[in-house]
Amino acid sequence: MRIAVLSDTHDVLPASLPARLAGADEIWHLGDVCDAAVLRELEMIGPPVRVVQGNCDDEPRWPHELRLEREGVKFYLVHIPPDRVPPGMQVVLHGHTHRPRDEMADGLRWLNPGSAAQPRGGFPASFAWLEAAGGRLTRWEVVRI
Repeated sequence: MRIAVLSDTHDVLPASLPARLAGADEIWHLGDVCDAAVLRELEMIGPPVRVVQGNCDDEPRWPHELRLEREGVKFYLVHIPPDRVPPGMQVVLHGHTHRPRDEMADGLRWLNPGSAAQPRGGFPASFAWLEAAGGRLTRWEVVRI
């Protein structure tokens, strides 16, 4: 399964991004969408779109967290990196910092695709490709926009 992961668009979907997300089985947005029109643009690409609410979002229909299992891997999606993760999760995906992250801590893999529209700390705008198969995360690649 191939999943496009993005975060922190803050009202802006870079013009080149929709075409680059073609071929995704799903699209996950980790919050701070701000304008629901951005989400509608992502939905027009075709695959299912999952979203969590960020601290700059005011959309009560979007959950604050999602627990998803894909290809036998348990993912926890949230905007702000949590102090506690529900038991049984293997991978935590978050946004908020506007900086890419890929590290192991406390037996969990922590991933952040960076910001698609407002990067910080000298990082370029980015999104990520995530792939899972056979109960494992097989790919995490942060891609410059």
